[in-house]
Formats: sequence, C-alpha cells, structure tokens
Amino acid sequence: MLDVCLLGTGGMMPLPRRFLTAAMLRYNGSSLLIDCGEGTQVAIKEKGLTFKPIDVICFTHYHGDHIGGLPGLLLTMGNADRTEPLTMIGPRGLERVVNALRVIAPELPFEIRFIEITEPEMRLELNGYCIHAFRVNHNVTCYGYSVEIKRAGKFDVERARAAAIPQKYWSRLQKGEILSGEDGTVYTPEMVLGPARRGIKMTYCTDTRPTESIVAAAEGSDLFICEGMYAEPEKLVKAKQYKHMTFYEAADMAKRAGVREMWLTHYSPSLVHAENYLPQVREIFPDAFLGKDGKSVELMFEDEN
Repeated sequence: MLDVCLLGTGGMMPLPRRFLTAAMLRYNGSSLLIDCGEGTQVAIKEKGLTFKPIDVICFTHYHGDHIGGLPGLLLTMGNADRTEPLTMIGPRGLERVVNALRVIAPELPFEIRFIEITEPEMRLELNGYCIHAFRVNHNVTCYGYSVEIKRAGKFDVERARAAAIPQKYWSRLQKGEILSGEDGTVYTPEMVLGPARRGIKMTYCTDTRPTESIVAAAEGSDLFICEGMYAEPEKLVKAKQYKHMTFYEAADMAKRAGVREMWLTHYSPSLVHAENYLPQVREIFPDAFLGKDGKSVELMFEDEN
C-alpha cells in the first residue's frame, strides 16, 4: 500500500484555505515529500501526519512556492530528535540552494545527503521507493517524478522443494536476498519466485508545459497528480507565456498516458471556482478530480483492492 496526500495545492502565493505546493507519500514506515512550499508544516499537522519519518525530499525546482517552507521543516525535524540521515533530490544546484536556506537553520542533529539531477532523466531506489525523475518544460530547470513500489512474483513452494532449497532460506529468498548454502550452493530469488506482479505507480508534475516526457513517465500510473494552473480556456496564451498548463492540457496527457486517475493541483491564485470547469475536463479524461489540500488516497496492490 502507498499512501498519497496532497498537502498544498496552491501556486505562486498561499491563500487562507490553500497552502503552497507539497505532497507526501508514505510506504512501509518511510515518508517521501515532494516539494515543500510555505505552509507545509501546518498542512502536515492538520492531516495528523508526523515529521520524523520523512526520509526523502524531492524538489521539482527552486521557485519559492516550492521550497520556501524547507528551513522551518528542517528545524522542526531536528526538534523531534531526528538523528537519521535525510536524503534530498533535486535539479543541479540543490546543495547550494539548501545551504543558503539553512542560514536560518544552521544546526541540525542529522546529516543531509544531496542527490543532484544533471541529466534529462534519473532513476534510483531509496527506502523501497523506485524514483524516476524526468525533465519537464518550465522557465527554469524543472523535473517531474514518478514513484513506484515494485512487487515481486509469488513464492512458489513446489519450485523451492523441487530445487531442494532448505526451508530456512525461503523467507529470505522471498525478500530478494541471494544466499549461499552450507555446501556452497548459491540460491537466488528467481529460483522460487514467479513472474513479477503489477506494483503501484504515482506520477507528480507541476510548473510545465505539456511534454512527451510527462506522458511517457506517467504511462500506466495509478494516480497522476498534474498542475492545472489555469482553467479558463482563454488563459491558454498566458499558460504558454509563463510555461504552465491548463486543465484541458493536463487531461489530454492523462488520457494519452493511460493513467487510472488524475488529480489537478497548483492552481492560480485567481482560480476561485475550479469545480465549474470539471465537466469540460471530464469530456477529455473522465477520471479527473480536483486536488484539494489534505486530499489523500491509499493506493493498493491489485489483489488487495
């Protein structure tokens, strides 16, 4: 199970009922944060979540509405007696930007590890999350993220017995370990596991024009969280000028990527009645929904639904 929560859905400036951009994913006792706009700490507390399990923070880019809440969050995590390292992922310049913000959060009881993205795409695995960062098209260097929870095949008892694998190794092989028996025989997970099963996939992107990189990265996602800065059709010109998207462009990408569900986020401060535009959006992609601060879902493996 992957728990996904939209902490903030606003763009450019916070509003009384709309914090700035942030989303939290939780899996197997670990939390992953994407962006950390102003108000993220309050949003976490309002949702009843905690700071200490945050092990990874991914930044799309370094505009203030996506990273301005970081110094306060780091101080709070430090005050929560965190000592485990914290990993941050983001475009080139990450360490320089974070260290500049840390002028007001200089002393922390934990190490920060930086992973800077320097290529159009990057893939890595951390704490059970398979993270795919992909370049999008904004007026500064910006990335989207797909996060997957992989799932191995089912354990096949008959294959294990036929291969004469001692039962004491079964559970460890099921967890993916490669083992050597007492006689030197090497046992691998492939000897006892069936074909890999469908996992869970979530894709998140903000601050961009539509790109084929987004469609490719989001393909088959259980949930696609995508910026919808503008809903009014006449604001397409403005969206192109400032490298943002309309509701309808996001819906078209969701349709082409074959995702199961889309949430719109990162609204313009001028967008007051977003719900009025949803019927037109659903003509393009029926499973489209408005993201709201605190909106959450538990994404389940197929046989758990």
